[in-house]
Amino acid sequence: MAISPHTKQYLLVLSLLSTAAASAFIFSDDAERSSRGDLFREILRDEAVARLDELGKVSDADGYLERTFMSPASVRAGNIIRGWMEDAGLRTWVDQMGNVHGRVEGMNASAEALLIGSHLDTVVDAGIFDGSLGVISALSALKVLYTNETLGKLRRPVEVIAFSDEEGVRFQSTFLGSAAVAGILPVTALQISDKSGLTVQEALEKNSIQITEKNLLQLKYDPRSVWGYIEIHIEQGPVLEWLGFPLGVVKGIAGQTRLKVTVRGSQGHAGTVPMSMRQDPMTAAAELIFSCLHCWRDINMAKCK
Repeated sequence: MAISPHTKQYLLVLSLLSTAAASAFIFSDDAERSSRGDLFREILRDEAVARLDELGKVSDADGYLERTFMSPASVRAGNIIRGWMEDAGLRTWVDQMGNVHGRVEGMNASAEALLIGSHLDTVVDAGIFDGSLGVISALSALKVLYTNETLGKLRRPVEVIAFSDEEGVRFQSTFLGSAAVAGILPVTALQISDKSGLTVQEALEKNSIQITEKNLLQLKYDPRSVWGYIEIHIEQGPVLEWLGFPLGVVKGIAGQTRLKVTVRGSQGHAGTVPMSMRQDPMTAAAELIFSCLHCWRDINMAKCK
């Protein structure tokens, strides 16, 4: 039976979680087995849910969840996550783009590392699972291994990363944290400004993170040092619920491209200039948007086929 690469990644996640759960049951004494077996529920379920709720209350806004790149709430969230990483027995640090890392070397520190994680920032009026689920579920699995003293027996390093930016709400430039780790973030991104005129570089420096062109380039992970990357994520749509499935394997994702388009026209009196003689930019923009929507529909229909 052929297994797709995406399915292999999914099975790897289940393997990590099941190994953590199974290790909680391997004891000779029945009473001890029973008490340790509760770790499956207490850590992988109960504690994880409590942490999702806790992180969901860390917000820059009153009444709804909002954390943007290097905002006070994002910094608080990063500190909380770093504490949870240490609670799971991981070595922790924050890099020059504000990404929070937790790593265990296992039995072979020179082996390719498995990276697991998601983002800690949010959109405006966000749900508590977006981003947080991927970080917290990974830490829960590793904490069970740590509690059972098997974390150091992993065959390769495992690193959990809480990326500082995915949504791009504050600077309108998505994936600042992960792009830096991937080595594709241009140095010019450091000079992008938010609505107040503060640049990315200044936002980092305001939080005692000194970023330069040199150490930005040093954030790139050598692809040869990475075995794979896994991210557990809440589905942001109705398909799984509609099908009655508890979870699914991602086979493709939607890419983002943000463009600023200027459509120029000329003024004309509303009552006396006929449409055939107008150069109305709004009409042209509407045609452009309509054409793009048709392209998007055709592409997605082709994928469905």
